[in-house]
Amino acid sequence: MAHLTQYVIAYGLPLIFGIVLLEQLGAPIPAIPVLVVAGALSMDRDLSAWQVLVVAIGASLAADTVWFLLGRSQGHRILKTLCRISLSPDSCVRQTESVFERWGMPSLLVAKFVPGFSTVAPPMAGATRASLGEFLLFDGGGALLWAGAGVAGGMIFHRAIDRALAFLASIGSAAFAVLGVGLLAFVAFKWWQRRSFYKFLRMARISVEDLRRLMDEGRSPLVLDVRTTKGRSLDPRRIRGAAVLDVFNLDEALRDLPRDREIILYCT
Repeated sequence: MAHLTQYVIAYGLPLIFGIVLLEQLGAPIPAIPVLVVAGALSMDRDLSAWQVLVVAIGASLAADTVWFLLGRSQGHRILKTLCRISLSPDSCVRQTESVFERWGMPSLLVAKFVPGFSTVAPPMAGATRASLGEFLLFDGGGALLWAGAGVAGGMIFHRAIDRALAFLASIGSAAFAVLGVGLLAFVAFKWWQRRSFYKFLRMARISVEDLRRLMDEGRSPLVLDVRTTKGRSLDPRRIRGAAVLDVFNLDEALRDLPRDREIILYCT
């Protein structure tokens, strides 16, 4: 942090472009601190806030367009790949599908403010076969709001930011130690949460072979497809005879389910 201001002064717009591009491609590099510092420097140095904003939006659109085109060509597979490396892979695809099903392309306007949704939203838009023009319109608007918030924040609070950077510089490596401990604690909590979820699934899961055996034996299990509408449209494959269960009206749907049959749920 002590050298962040010096780096922005020394390398300027190319540094801002590279940091934003890498973050939007999925690298664990926070771009907002760089935009905030750039906004603060635009008040005291020869650095144009408008140029910073244009460069950040351009980098964001470039990265998001790559994800959009991958989503269009790879469909649901790219979503599963991205979610597999997230801290919440078990709910990542469903949450993204649910948001898109409810809000559609306008959700791109706020995607960059939602942790985890920023990288997954562009390929999701591509997987839904949205037009490139519509994607660029909404994604560009979201990039403007996101980058504009960082730059404007730096401009408004530039004096406070200078003091904050000076304070972090004064405590040196202790700042990184505190941030590192906090990050490790969060990752450890998500790991424990995921392990607990898998432990529950091991008690409640049924294999494909066991389900086929139940069907062949004539025990007529009730199979329910609990994927979202968007998930079913992206991957139309389904278990033969499965009924659709709307998870958004789960309480009402559960009351109507029979109590004398095996009930099997499957999702994305």
